Amino acid sequence: MNRKVPVKKQWKLIINILSLVALFALIYFLRNQIALTIDNLKNVNAWALLLIIPIEALNYHAQTKMYQGLFGIVGNKLSYRYLYSASLELNLINHLFPSGGLTGISYFGVKVSENKEVSGAKATLIQLMKLIMTILSFELLLFIGVIILAVFGRVNNLTILVAGSLSTILFVLTGVFAYVVGSQARIDNFFTNTTKAINWIAGRILRRKKDTISIVKAKKVFIDFHDNYQNITKSYKKLINPFWYAFLANLTEVLVIYAVYLAFGKVVNLGAIILAYGVANFAGLISVLPGGIGIYEALMTAVLVSTGIPASVSLPVTIMYRVLNTLIQLPPGFYFYHKTINKRKTNG
Repeated sequence: MNRKVPVKKQWKLIINILSLVALFALIYFLRNQIALTIDNLKNVNAWALLLIIPIEALNYHAQTKMYQGLFGIVGNKLSYRYLYSASLELNLINHLFPSGGLTGISYFGVKVSENKEVSGAKATLIQLMKLIMTILSFELLLFIGVIILAVFGRVNNLTILVAGSLSTILFVLTGVFAYVVGSQARIDNFFTNTTKAINWIAGRILRRKKDTISIVKAKKVFIDFHDNYQNITKSYKKLINPFWYAFLANLTEVLVIYAVYLAFGKVVNLGAIILAYGVANFAGLISVLPGGIGIYEALMTAVLVSTGIPASVSLPVTIMYRVLNTLIQLPPGFYFYHKTINKRKTNG
């Protein structure tokens, strides 16, 4: 007699299979870059490359402290170790499942819901606030980068256009978010319409008569989301520490790229790297391939060339940075991710 597998277990199996398929897909798409990186290793200073490890460790430390600060504002105290592993898991999810960070937000909500005091709406808000802190702090880093370019490098019309456009887009996105969530009426209207749209699309695709997402339950989530946002804005002075940790997180990512240049024996303008990093990451959000493969490397190289760094230097450095950064971050992320999945499986 065949026993029917519970739906929850089926989904866990599907998630595990999808994560493995996505990981192998990432390796497949990176295969040529990995081969090129291995070939270039003989031309680099290994000691300089090893700087990547402590810099990345500092990066995750900054992300963890930022999370702790944000959760502290809304009344939750989560352990450093727990949030450090959560940051590694989140990085894995965002690499494997490109969706502009939406998959990561969903997964983060599931992850921290292990703590019964943290609601899904609160987890989503914290993740969005982290994104806002990252964007705002990068605005400051970008401003510093343009000054460094102007003083020690070259700034042409294209560089000014790229920096200005990126700053404007980031500023507008931040403003739209603040406008929507600043009013309970606006947030209720926005998310209610979004929920109705999702139900309509799901109804068309899945042929369901019943709503996929309950409007009544969704409204409770919206109210919770807004209340927690109000708590954060009322304690705006407490956002100073998370902001500077966000700045440190951005800075360390840029320093990882700079360390690879040093490994190649090249001393380049830090401002150029800051600008190229911002453009590549923003464009990588819309890529359909894991990790923004292809778009990321092409744009970073193009921006670096526009600031005076030859493609013969910037392309191999960008490729090596991408491959080594991926190899360093994803294995621990994958370990903690499957540890979380197995734990949830054990707990039913």
